[in-house]
Amino acid sequence: MLQTMGFDPDRLDRRDVRAIQTLLPTVRMLNRRYLRLRRDGLEHIEAVASEPALFVSNHNGGITGPDVACTLATLWEVLGTDAPLYALAHDFAMRQLEPFGRLIQRYGALRACPDNALRALASGAKVLVYPGGELDAFRRSDRRDEVVFGDRTGFVRVAQRAGVPIVPIVAHGAHRSALILHEGEWLVRVLRLDRVARIRRFPIALALPWGVAVGPWAPYLPLPFPVRLRVLPPMRFLPHEDAREGRERVRARMQAALDALAREARA
Repeated sequence: MLQTMGFDPDRLDRRDVRAIQTLLPTVRMLNRRYLRLRRDGLEHIEAVASEPALFVSNHNGGITGPDVACTLATLWEVLGTDAPLYALAHDFAMRQLEPFGRLIQRYGALRACPDNALRALASGAKVLVYPGGELDAFRRSDRRDEVVFGDRTGFVRVAQRAGVPIVPIVAHGAHRSALILHEGEWLVRVLRLDRVARIRRFPIALALPWGVAVGPWAPYLPLPFPVRLRVLPPMRFLPHEDAREGRERVRARMQAALDALAREARA
């Protein structure tokens, strides 16, 4: 009995289609009216509708960043809420904040690790991943138009092993949901969070409603800046290709799209 009540952040059978269908109209309304979401390239999602695929996006704003709501709602709308879709969530969110992990698991969240991504893809599902994680989400605001993946290549290796395409999704504007003043690398070293919680950033930000928000777990109300999503054509990788080169190919294509979105926003 106690075992059945335990929380397992790696389970694929906790995704609740009814919960997603109930939530989607509210998220759609907020995306349209509050974030003034605009999207293009949706035909590239439709192009992989009949096969497993790895959606790769840049990350903005951390635990309540609007990019996640914009991207998931878009995928649910294009693919349908019945289509199996999972989003890899940071180990910290899924295990250190267990009540939050239990909640987002209902909407398709899985603990971020290669094995979980491979299991989901093998089941025929699609997977959304943010390779940059906290490195990308908590970059300083003066770096808001950068795609930051660091040295992470796991997403390319997953696509190679599973034999699935990578579909890049680029978000612009979501990083302005808070003003990140400092990335907090030195705080991570002092608090040893890289070992305890697999976190490499401890941001200090100006955000609503706190004024000053400290740490990666501080939820905040995103500022109502317009968000743009651009879906790029699928990319495929042969098993023998170097994963580091593959990462740079994906990152470079996403960076070019983000640069274009930034120019369009300024025009």
